[in-house]
Amino acid sequence: MPAATLAFAVAFIVLGLVGYFVTGRASVTALIPAFLGLVVLLLGLMARNPRRARMAVLMALMVVLLGVGGSFRGLRQIGDLVSGRPVARPAAVVAQTLMAALGAVYALLAARFLARRRA
Repeated sequence: MPAATLAFAVAFIVLGLVGYFVTGRASVTALIPAFLGLVVLLLGLMARNPRRARMAVLMALMVVLLGVGGSFRGLRQIGDLVSGRPVARPAAVVAQTLMAALGAVYALLAARFLARRRA
């Protein structure tokens, strides 16, 4: 799971950087996925220690779930964007939807890991 945590951290960082530069560096809030990814990256590095793996993955899961919770605004608007209805910030809607999807997949993987470690 440490490797998966590191991979998802990199994905969050890339998502944040791409979103920031695609929008013409208009807002620092586009970097939120990158900031989240940096925290998850540090926790993923901590998870490489077998004695700390469970705690680090649990902490990474909590951080990712906070990010997923923060992305609900865009997630609610993705249907409008896909159907062609206008949305205020289409790039933000896409980035928030991708962040929620990545977070949901990580949450499932982390939950399985934590359940196995507990058993």
